Parts: sequence; C-alpha cells; structure tokens
Amino acid sequence: MSASDKPGPHWRASDLRAVTLLATDATTAVTRMVEGVHQSVWRTLGAPGGATPEQTRGLTGLIYQSINGLTQRVGRGLSAALSRLEPLLQRLDDQGEETFARAALLAALNGVMGDRLQAAGNPLATPMTLRFQQQVLDWAAPPDATRVTRKVLLVVHGLCMNERQWASQHAGRPVNHAEALSAALGYTPVYVRYNSGLHVSENGHALAQQLEDLTRGWPVPLTEISVLAHSMGGLVTRSALFAASQAGMHWPAVLKNIVFLGTPHHGSPLERAGNWVDVILGSTPYSRPLAKLGQLRSAGVTDLRYGHVLDADWQGHDRFRRKPDSRVPLPLPAGVACFTVAATTAAKRSPVADRLLGDGLVPLHSALGQHDDPHRCLNFAADHQCIAYRTSHLALLGSPAVAQQLLTWLKP
Repeated sequence: MSASDKPGPHWRASDLRAVTLLATDATTAVTRMVEGVHQSVWRTLGAPGGATPEQTRGLTGLIYQSINGLTQRVGRGLSAALSRLEPLLQRLDDQGEETFARAALLAALNGVMGDRLQAAGNPLATPMTLRFQQQVLDWAAPPDATRVTRKVLLVVHGLCMNERQWASQHAGRPVNHAEALSAALGYTPVYVRYNSGLHVSENGHALAQQLEDLTRGWPVPLTEISVLAHSMGGLVTRSALFAASQAGMHWPAVLKNIVFLGTPHHGSPLERAGNWVDVILGSTPYSRPLAKLGQLRSAGVTDLRYGHVLDADWQGHDRFRRKPDSRVPLPLPAGVACFTVAATTAAKRSPVADRLLGDGLVPLHSALGQHDDPHRCLNFAADHQCIAYRTSHLALLGSPAVAQQLLTWLKP
C-alpha cells in the first residue's frame, strides 16, 4: 500500500472556510428562488414588483433583503475568522496524504459547480496541475533525470473525475491503461488534474501553458508527447492544442499521438435533456424561479451539450438558452496521429443503438467524431477507430480489449 492509499483524514483545515462559503451561497440562492416564486404569485394579483421581475417590494422585499444581507455578513465574518485560524489549525492537524475518497468527492463537486467555486474564491476549487508519481510537478525542483524518459504520456481525466480514477479493475484485477502503456512502450506517465466545471476552453488554455512549462522544465530533452484522454479530457486536449497553435507555443512540435476514450466530440444527449428542463421550467411564471436549480450546473457541463472546445463557442452566449449548435468547426490536428475508442452497451451496431444507447453517456457517433454536417465530421482514419461492445462509459477504463488496442496503436 502506497502512502497515498493509507487511511487518512478526509477533511482539511481549509475545508471549514470552504463549507462556510458554500453554505452562504446556498442560503442566498434558495432565498432568491423563494422570493421569485413569491413575486410570481403577487404578480398574478396585480401587485407591482421590485427592481427586477424576481424581486418583491415593500415590507416583503425588505424582509428578503434583510435575510440576504444578514447571510452575506455572517458568511464574510466567518470566512475572515477562519482564514486567520487556518495556519494554526494546519499546524495542529497532521493532514497527511490526500485520501482517495476526498479526491473523488472534490472531483465530483468541481465537475458540478467548479466554476462557481472558483468565482467565489472557494478553497475547494481545484487548480490545474500536472502530477508525476502522485506528486504535483514543481519546476523549481523537477524530477530526477534518472527517473524519467524522453517520452511523456499525458493522461487527462473526464468530467467529475481525477487522475487517481484511472486505476480501475476488471474481473478483480487492477487495470491502468496509462501505466500499462508506460511499462510496455517506455513512456513516463504525467497525469493532469483540473477543475472540470470550468469551460472546456478555459481548461484548454491552462493545459496549453502547463505543457509549455513541461517542455521547458522536463529534466531530459523531450522527443515525444502522446496523450491518453477520457471523455471531457479529449475536448480539453483538442482545445489546448488549438490554444497552443494560436499562441505559437513549442510543445505541439513533439506531440505525436492523441487517443480519445469515449470523448463526446459532438456532445451528450443528457446535457441536451437538461437544457430542455431549463426551457420547461422557464415556461410559466410560477416555475421560472425554480429553473435556477437546473442552472446551478457548471459551465463544463453545459459545454457538453454540443461539445464546445473554443472560446468562441460560448463567449457572448447565454449558456442556458436553448439554441441550435453554433460551434466553430475544429478539425483534428494535422501531423498528429489521432485515435478514438467508442463504447456501446449494445451487443452490435444498429441505428437505434448508435444514437440512443452509446456507452450510457456518449452516443456512438459523437465518440467516433461523426456528424450529419460534413463540415463537423472529424474524419478519423478507419484503422484509427475502435468500438468496444457491451461496454459502458466508465468501463472503458478497465477494459482489457481497450488496453490491447492502445498497445497496438501506439507501438512504434
């Protein structure tokens, strides 16, 4: 058992302040929704509203303003006090290594509302980091040159996940595609951890810069970077490559391969269904304030409606308003070998299974980069595509058949 797998505390000293900020935001949001419903009822009786359609006025409005004001003042006071106490609490508390359970919880929380956490300055917001042997890479003290190779395998997780969840199981045996590829083909695995609740393109910019820093700080000259990306991680990778090309960065020159596992290149129907819920809840004055519940989902989640990868895909748009796919088409990068693994829970292909089933989250056509509009098709070579049957989205990470296919593709 490694140090990071040993039992340890799930909570940190900074979590006290983080939970206080979350509670403050939640109380404020619920109060605003209740006030919105209240005003909707008053409006049907002809009563005037407040400064906005969702606000009440008079004594009722004053009560709601008082609740919000008191909540904000208490929240700020507690946050300031806990900020001053954090150094002392950290000294008293031996925090030790992060537990698997804590990492998984934070990953899920960031996926659902990571953009809000970052905007609020919440300590639970996950910064993007590169990790080697479960430690954050620090270019002021890079790894020893004897512990790395000239070939890096960059490993990028998906929505609501983290790098430790690449360790999976099949039939009771451990499976880690990245470690298997590294052992067989001489790669050094470098894992990415990121806030999957941010816009894909925001993470793309950050990853592009992280890789530029890696090429400069790696202790031996790099001859190859290959990428293994699961789900949203594939969109972030494509976004990072575009950002790097726009900024004239150097790392794309050594990028050789990208392998996508279950990446929703053209989006996921689950988020499109969530967008319909927004529309339905917003269709009546009584339910309209409740639409804010669905709109708590993160920017990263709404990017999965159509598979946004560029700033232009979302900037200047209301991400909750229903509208057709207006993405700027982004083809696969030239000069890079791109491979895709799509999964389906069906035993064989059929028009219904391809569009409705897929792997439970991503339709087969989306994972294969296929689209009814020829300009949006990603055009993977036929021998660079693989379909895993009777396999779910997460089961891709533990599939022996997928592991063998990856070895076949990346073998020199």
